[in-house]
Order: sequence, then C-alpha cells, then structure tokens
Amino acid sequence: MKTVRIAGVPEHFNLPWHLAIDSGDFDAVDLNLTWTDVPEGTGKMCQMLREDTTDLAVILTEGILKDIASGNPSTIVQEYVSSPLLWGIHVAHASPYKDLADLKGKTAAISRLGSGSHLMALVNAKQQNWNSEVPLQIVNTIDGAVTALSEGTADYFMWERFMTQPLVDQGIFRRIGSCPTPWPSFVIVCRNEYLEKNRAVIEQILEIINITTEEFKQIPSIDRTLASKFNQKTTDIQQWLELTKWSQKPLDQAAFDAVQQELLSLNLIDKTINYHQAVKS
Repeated sequence: MKTVRIAGVPEHFNLPWHLAIDSGDFDAVDLNLTWTDVPEGTGKMCQMLREDTTDLAVILTEGILKDIASGNPSTIVQEYVSSPLLWGIHVAHASPYKDLADLKGKTAAISRLGSGSHLMALVNAKQQNWNSEVPLQIVNTIDGAVTALSEGTADYFMWERFMTQPLVDQGIFRRIGSCPTPWPSFVIVCRNEYLEKNRAVIEQILEIINITTEEFKQIPSIDRTLASKFNQKTTDIQQWLELTKWSQKPLDQAAFDAVQQELLSLNLIDKTINYHQAVKS
C-alpha cells in the first residue's frame, strides 16, 4: 500500500476528504492517504510543501500562487472549491471600532506571512482605498488571534466567516464587515518531485475526491453532521452549504491571471509566472 501525505485546514471545506478516508475509498485502490490538520493555514502548508513534509495540500489559491511565484516547487493539480471564500473582518467584542473605516492604519492579526489572512488584509485595504501600510501581528492560529485581539496587541482579524461564527456567538469577536475573494478559494497542490513520479496516483486521488465532493451535499443530514462537528448552528451551515461550490475541474487561466494580477498590484510578487508552469494540464 502506497502512503500519500496530505495537509489541509481543520475546517468544513475538507470534510469530504475525511469521509473518503474513513470509508476506505483510498484503501480500496491500495492508497494510504494520511491527513495532517494545519490550523496555521496556508503559510504553514507552503512551508510543508517546500520542506517535503507533505506531498499534497488543500490550500488557498492566492497563497499558493504567491509562493509558487516565489520559488515553491509545486503544481496546482486541480481547483477544489470554485466559490469565493467569504472572509469575515473581526474585532474584539469590546473594541471601540464599529466600521471598516475605523480600521485604517490599525494592526491586523495574521496567522503568518504569506497566509490568506495576510494577503486578504492587504486586499481589503486596497478595496477600502487605504493608501498606507497595514501593520501586522503574527498570531499563528485562531486561538492566537483571540488572545491578540483581547489583549490589544492587534486590532482586527480576517478569517473564514463561518468558522469564526462560534466566536461571534460567544461574544468574543464582533464582525464589522466581510471581504469575499474575487477568485476560486481552494486548490489542490502537489510537490513537483512527487507529481513527476506519481502521476497515476494523483489521478486516482482526484477521481475519488471528485466523486465525494459531487455527492457531498446530497448526504442525508450533512448539515447536522457539519454543525455538530464544527460547533455551528445548523442554520449557519445551511447558508454555508448554499454558498459553497466544490469543483472537479482544473483551475482555469482566467482565475489564475486574476489572482496574479492582484498579487502584482499589491507588490506581493515581483513577476508573473506562466499558467502552464504552475497548473497541471
């Protein structure tokens, strides 16, 4: 049996992987798919791909494109979630900040440099026409953000709007806005060295996960399962399921170009890369 290492955030987007693993779908084709939860997010997964501590990652599109442009030897093998990611913009519940305009020049908590929370803080600043630097505080995880906002070492934190809903419900965070990504949210990425030697294995993995994601929303009581597993209200999960669209196709060039142009405009990359260099054909 061939072992394949895969990493992703411990969030509801990735439940299809756990269902496929637990049901033995990969075992049936002699694959031992070992999953690593990475609560630190995209920046950490980029590091894992570079350091050969994972073979595959389910990762934010903008984060991995930035890192591939910076030399990460990895390839996008498929789009995973085609719908945008809805980033909630959160402050501490007792914070004096009421509106997005209040956050101009304030410190953003980010999981790490190059993470989605970092990149989207800059995207949001650009959308708000804040012509100034965005001060940053690295907090590693959501728990770190809770500490930073409550202690005042950071002023706001951007993270997926539904995963942070329990913190809003508990009166820990207050959401004062949102910022959807103008591109598909997640892609599946493979280290080039692994891909070159194991193309058939990757195709098998994609075939299995694509069947799972196509059928995912039709699973009986999947809304209640997700709500229980991720400490969410069923009504919030139902709304999230309505908004979320899993993909079974390659990342198209229009989306690829849109992400690169945004990264270039934010000075997060200094050159663009060719679509066919970064995306598996």
